[in-house]
Amino acid sequence: MSAPTPGTPARKPRRRWRWHVPPALVHGDETLEGTEIFEDVTGPAGMVMWQTMRDVTLWAGVRDVEERSELFQPGAHERRLAELAAAGVDAAIEAPLRVLAQVSRDPAGRTEEELLTACREISQWAEERQLLAVAIAFAQAGALAAPAHAAAGFRVGQIARDRAEYARAETWFRRTIGLGRQAKDWASYSEAFLGLGNLYIQRGNYPAARRFHIRGLRAARRHGLRDIVARALHDLFVIAVDTGAPVAEAQEFARGAFRAYGNHHPRLPRLAHDLAYFWMQRGRFPQSMAVFQAILPHMANNGERLMTLADIGRAAGGAGNREVFDEAWSEVWSASGEWDKRPNGAQAALELARGAASLKDWSRAERAASTARDVATRREEARVLLEAETVLDSVTRRRALESAEPASADDGADAEDLFLDLLRSLTAEPAGGK
Repeated sequence: MSAPTPGTPARKPRRRWRWHVPPALVHGDETLEGTEIFEDVTGPAGMVMWQTMRDVTLWAGVRDVEERSELFQPGAHERRLAELAAAGVDAAIEAPLRVLAQVSRDPAGRTEEELLTACREISQWAEERQLLAVAIAFAQAGALAAPAHAAAGFRVGQIARDRAEYARAETWFRRTIGLGRQAKDWASYSEAFLGLGNLYIQRGNYPAARRFHIRGLRAARRHGLRDIVARALHDLFVIAVDTGAPVAEAQEFARGAFRAYGNHHPRLPRLAHDLAYFWMQRGRFPQSMAVFQAILPHMANNGERLMTLADIGRAAGGAGNREVFDEAWSEVWSASGEWDKRPNGAQAALELARGAASLKDWSRAERAASTARDVATRREEARVLLEAETVLDSVTRRRALESAEPASADDGADAEDLFLDLLRSLTAEPAGGK
């Protein structure tokens, strides 16, 4: 190595940068950590689930093995098992609850992966039943038990976002970015940017949503994560549609998502749904209604099915098909008692209001628009709130909505070609048969 030139300051050794991992919020509005569980499960079952979750978080808060061995009093494990046996919990989660109860018998012998797996099983069970308070409590307990596990933190952010706990969700997504970078878990790292982007979509901040999705897309491309590339392009298509971007730009995102998904991908029905929604916004009501009806059997998730039914209602209203609208209204409205817990409840009510207004069914239009406004207010969904107030104003003036953007002659062919490609992919027989 040559000597430094006289008068030139010596170069300092390069510092090795350690990616910062920010802390995350672990509380919502509850006064005591984890008591949100009682929103979903009451009585002895709720109590034993809460106590078990607290055992795990207590274990997670002590990193020293010797200190962990002194966390629980003699007989704690036997008491927990007796409480579990008497509580009458669902048989599907009894086994993972028993695994978690082991922390009170042999805390020093438990592993992070063991506890994370059991917490994940309970959280997934709760999500399938729309028990999001239980789902977030156990997802978070698992993430705290395995603090370096980026994917576990990402899951907490997703559930918090669905519960409209936006501050908590954002801190977990940002923590996942740090953890993913530190561990070179590029899938979790990329997905966390999409998680933040979708959070900002819900809050109506589309410029921020687009920036985060672009960052997630670039990271996924850089590391060859095709599935995440597809989802990022899909979300960017939705953002382009919702913000009135040029039609060519929106369709290019959709075409890119279709190519990245490939044939027979399970998310293709969602892409077809979003293309149909794009058509509906441009006044192609009969076409969009047919698409929504065709993809409804593919929507196994309750939330996605609810939204598709609401979109059928809006398209049917625009097409003047009262019979189909009435059927959609009845199915969607039957879930209205749980709309505050559903991330798309306000949006579903808003679509029904638009469909009813197109039919000049003013009573139902006003009822649905008012519901959309109230749910969006409680869930702090700014975009839906603004749109619901606009629809409500039109409805109270007994004025049919004229919000659909007219389709131009030169953009319909591209959109229809893209949908036909999707439809062929959705209905074609997979290679090798069934």
